[in-house]
Amino acid sequence: MKELAELDGKGLLIHHWDTDGICSAKLILNHIGDKINTNITPTLGNYFLTNEELDECKGFDFVIVVDMSLPEQNILKLAENAKVFIFDHHLGKVITQVFHHNPVIKGENPDEYPSASWIVNDYLQNDINLYALLGIIGDHEQKIKNNPRFSTIIDEFCHKHNLSFEDLHKMTYLLDSNYKKGDKKSVEQAPYYLIDHPGPDNILDNESWKRNLVELDEEINRILGESIEKTDSIIMKTLHTKSNIISTITRKLAWTNNLDAVVINKGYFDKEDQLYVRTVNNDMQPMILKGKEYGFKCGGKKEVLGAILPKEQTESFVNEIVNYLSK
Repeated sequence: MKELAELDGKGLLIHHWDTDGICSAKLILNHIGDKINTNITPTLGNYFLTNEELDECKGFDFVIVVDMSLPEQNILKLAENAKVFIFDHHLGKVITQVFHHNPVIKGENPDEYPSASWIVNDYLQNDINLYALLGIIGDHEQKIKNNPRFSTIIDEFCHKHNLSFEDLHKMTYLLDSNYKKGDKKSVEQAPYYLIDHPGPDNILDNESWKRNLVELDEEINRILGESIEKTDSIIMKTLHTKSNIISTITRKLAWTNNLDAVVINKGYFDKEDQLYVRTVNNDMQPMILKGKEYGFKCGGKKEVLGAILPKEQTESFVNEIVNYLSK
């Protein structure tokens, strides 16, 4: 915590676009918001900063990155002219040239660090609060109930504040609705909304987010009703959508069918495809590393791989993943 308290000058905050990223950003802003001039999220769907975005990141004395495993080249570029601080829980390697706080890649049990929001909150020595927990539920949904420690923490919090797990779960869907609708500006405004409008009711009663959710639910249900490819251990689906819902579709397919799910969206980018993989028991780290070796924008966690692929290389990499999962 001392490292952040001693920061001077102009600050930039870069955060992921989902609930975990938004809540992690909110916690950082609560702590040193007076020192942060700008917050941004990368182009929605990209797990990296473009050259244009890197140019926009110049002129700051320090940069804080939360809930994003940006490529090492991005981080080193940012570090040329600014102090860089990373708070994250995704797989990758430690970037020694910057302050890199990620217990998971330093060998700690991922079950003890289920979200960036929890890592940030713990680092700041805050009490357990709504925003630290929303990041966890946003990333794990109902599956967090299988984690005894955090299931107990969430149950106790809900009892104390007269909330249900379903209330918290709905809040994450409302917060996520901004990025799923492709509304980057609203994603970047969301951490400040949470600061200016504290408490669960201001999330649950946000009319704009509620409208987003109705529209998204209709599209998600339509897609889930379409045909899928299925083997004994893998379920596969190809999408053509401009909504950023690939992670939601993949989760629902994997968890509903209790199978590894591989989903490709060919409709989000013009020249690239989105790929998302979620497993039941398989470890995706070897394929994440392989994707990075191929030069793809690729990242994730033990059970998740997300990548942006040149369209002409999608089929071969997907085949490689299917072969890996089928072993």
